[in-house]
Amino acid sequence: MEPWNVLLVSHVVAALFVLAIGPFQILRRRRDRIHRTMGYLWVAAMYYVCFSSFWIVTAGHFTWLHGLSAFTTVTVTLGLLSAIRRNIPSHLGNMIGSYIGIAVAFIFAVAVPGRAIPQLLAEDPASAAFVAGLVVLTVAVVFVSLQRGGRTGAPQGSKDRMLSHSLRV
Repeated sequence: MEPWNVLLVSHVVAALFVLAIGPFQILRRRRDRIHRTMGYLWVAAMYYVCFSSFWIVTAGHFTWLHGLSAFTTVTVTLGLLSAIRRNIPSHLGNMIGSYIGIAVAFIFAVAVPGRAIPQLLAEDPASAAFVAGLVVLTVAVVFVSLQRGGRTGAPQGSKDRMLSHSLRV
């Protein structure tokens, strides 16, 4: 088993963040500013999970999970490019496929004895639940903050008028 270190902990937290954001992104009907912002956070976390996995090896060897990471890096990139190009069917397919891939990797990481997560769950389930709860709470706070973002402060466009006015003076 790998010892818990900063790389492994950050990898697990980012993966939990990705797993928590996924349903918000997939099940929400509106595709708006919130979807785009949460999507950029999701993509950044996915890239971190994929790239950090290459430094997490068992007995100095790569496993099929590293192949999944390489494949997921490609599908996330294709999904992002598809969204930018407004090819929504391709975007949906690549992003949902990427989410399924990380869900499979999570199930494997949790279910296979001898890996770090099952050992943590057996030795300290309260810490594992606490970290998972914090990640879910963080996703909820980000989502609610984005929802409320357009309703507080100065009216839309007033900041632009103030900036353009100050530039003319």
